[in-house]
Amino acid sequence: MPRQAHRGEVAVITGASAGIGRATAREFARRGAHLGLLGRGMEGLEAARKEVTALGGRALAISTDVSDFNQVERAADKIEAELGPIDIWVNNAFAGMFSKFVDMSPEEFRRVTEVTYLGQVNGTRAALTRMIRRDRGVIVLVGSALAYRGIPLQSAYCGAKHALQGFLDSVRVELLHDRSNVHITMVQLPGVNTPQFDWVRSRVPGRPKPIGTIYQPEVAADAIWFAAHARRKEIVVGAPAMAAIMADKISSSLFDRYLARNAVEQQYEGRPIAATRRDNLFEPVPGDHGAHGRFEKKASAHSPMLWASMNRGWLAAALGLIAAAAFVANSRRS
Repeated sequence: MPRQAHRGEVAVITGASAGIGRATAREFARRGAHLGLLGRGMEGLEAARKEVTALGGRALAISTDVSDFNQVERAADKIEAELGPIDIWVNNAFAGMFSKFVDMSPEEFRRVTEVTYLGQVNGTRAALTRMIRRDRGVIVLVGSALAYRGIPLQSAYCGAKHALQGFLDSVRVELLHDRSNVHITMVQLPGVNTPQFDWVRSRVPGRPKPIGTIYQPEVAADAIWFAAHARRKEIVVGAPAMAAIMADKISSSLFDRYLARNAVEQQYEGRPIAATRRDNLFEPVPGDHGAHGRFEKKASAHSPMLWASMNRGWLAAALGLIAAAAFVANSRRS
């Protein structure tokens, strides 16, 4: 998809101070977008703003807790006043916690839900009220393979991602019914090498870590940019994410037993969490944490499955040509 065709777009990215949001801000800036950067930590947001500016874009960094709709609405007003009408809204902000459900307090569970689920609902509401009037725009929900398949130690996060899946279906059908040109889509991500594992609240014996194959945040950012321009309902990133989704569809009960045997210990390292470690569940951790986490040597910078999905038109054409050539060759031999 040509980069020049989308220069000057105005995009909003929530959770833009670090991790996937930070990488996504850079990806959009490289492709000529102007950006509203939302998040709680101003040090990270300001660093992201400088990166966007260095790449030739304009950016506003606005401290925003997405669980508070009034804050989201004020941020949207400011972005449109200073950058122009919002073309794309990326709902990326989330909160998580590694813990058995029975060990979580109601306040902790509620906080994960308010940020990870209602935060995306709030962003979608702020975007839709503006986009529907103009009859254009794209909203990207950032999901996970865990939107289809819950795993142990992440009940609040998995519940929120499952809720987003139902939310997507409902809003998408409403837009289709109204023949709206506004599009809503969802990107289902695998494990990603981000700083979140060093600040997520945790009650497991060791340092939290992603389960399965790990990808660099730039892979996720590439998928999010593509989803914002491809008019598809869903993009699944990485073969492990697709495998988890398909395994649950084929035999959910059997997959339960597999995860019960393997998935708890796979989500933390033997090294204990430092006593001085801070988490970001209710307050941001100070500092600029960048896009990458501590799994640099284990993370893949490429997803062949994502590449195939993004280029499926070309692949179908190539397979068609191969089939036609084979048919002609076979006809000549006959």
